[in-house]
Amino acid sequence: MSSLEEPLSFEKLPSMSTIDRIQRFSSNACRSTMADDSGMGSCWIEGRNCSSSNSCKDDFEDENIDAFPWRRHTKEKYKGNSFSGGNGMAYGSVSDTSRKRNHQRSSECDNTDIRNTANKFLSGLPSFVKIVEVGPRDGLQNEKKIVPAAVKVELIHKLISSGLRVIEATSFVSPKWVPQLADARDVMEAVKNIDTARLPVLVPNIKGFQAAIAAGAKDLAIFASASESFSKSNINCSIEESLIRYRAVAMEAKKLSIPVRGYISCTVGCPVEGHISPSKVAYVAKQLYDMGCFEISLADTIGVGTPGTVIPMLAAVMSVVPVEKLAVHFHDTYGQSLSNILASLQMGISIIDSSVAGLGGCPYAKGASGNVATEDVVYMLHGIGVKTGVDIGKLMVAGDLISKYLGRPSGSKTATALNRVAASA
Repeated sequence: MSSLEEPLSFEKLPSMSTIDRIQRFSSNACRSTMADDSGMGSCWIEGRNCSSSNSCKDDFEDENIDAFPWRRHTKEKYKGNSFSGGNGMAYGSVSDTSRKRNHQRSSECDNTDIRNTANKFLSGLPSFVKIVEVGPRDGLQNEKKIVPAAVKVELIHKLISSGLRVIEATSFVSPKWVPQLADARDVMEAVKNIDTARLPVLVPNIKGFQAAIAAGAKDLAIFASASESFSKSNINCSIEESLIRYRAVAMEAKKLSIPVRGYISCTVGCPVEGHISPSKVAYVAKQLYDMGCFEISLADTIGVGTPGTVIPMLAAVMSVVPVEKLAVHFHDTYGQSLSNILASLQMGISIIDSSVAGLGGCPYAKGASGNVATEDVVYMLHGIGVKTGVDIGKLMVAGDLISKYLGRPSGSKTATALNRVAASA
């Protein structure tokens, strides 16, 4: 990959001296004491440190007297009056040398504040993120054009070659409800002996569990919902009824030493009920965890979440399930997936679900667009120094394969941009 194609990491940011005058977030920010009728409103002076004898107010006024003429008029108003000394100089004014010294000291403090802020941001991120690729199952299930088993198997092989080590292969659900996955048995037959990656399959009940085991599945996934309405439309039962089904599946899987992953849909919003309370998500997550799910993926099925709704949801779930057991699964309907992933990483999450080429959707959630593209997730993670073990070039090959078969461009912005760069080189 050329330098033009590499994500811009923190090590490649411009030096701090070139951005001294940019406003920035800082825990040491000081409030200006300007009057409200100044026309500036409630103004913040970002990045200041008030430990010196010079106040932030004085420093700000000295630096900005030429920028704001009304300040000059205010100062001149008092020249020569009772506030001035015998030499005509107003008490409290500073010389040019002192002003430069104060400005230099302030700039140094600003640089320290920025670096501390960057360090705080980076120190909270995991060094490695496990990506769970859901393209072959969740990504394709809503496609109207039937993808042959041979193409699905080839896609899985290419995804493995990119370095992905967990790939959701298929789902043992009724072909009546999800025709795209009617070939689940054929797909599993072709990939069941692969030992370089885990290939979990989704099962809705004991019948699906039995079919998956018979086909050679070694990893399973079950899916509940935090929305009562969505549970009834998606799997035709209430939340409590679904949990009863999954306890039976988990119990049988435990007898065979087969790991079970849990999914929870509609964790921040539902197409019918709207906002979902974090406490409802926490309740379902605790039930799945208690029945033996080794990992629980929290899905924003319709893609309405923002960090403002995702963070409270994660906080609620983390109060009942260890954070290392949690994954996040975002659909990109409103373009919020990457910001939600970044917020999740800062909350301690280190497992991300994604779909190659941004494939996806949900047949029971109208308006839900594709999952966040794996290429975009990998590009962002590598850009902030987080390892994934994934080769983005080889990942794009897998994305190109399925996109060409479906007859449309990749849904990944990263893949689209890098292909454009390569074509113009």
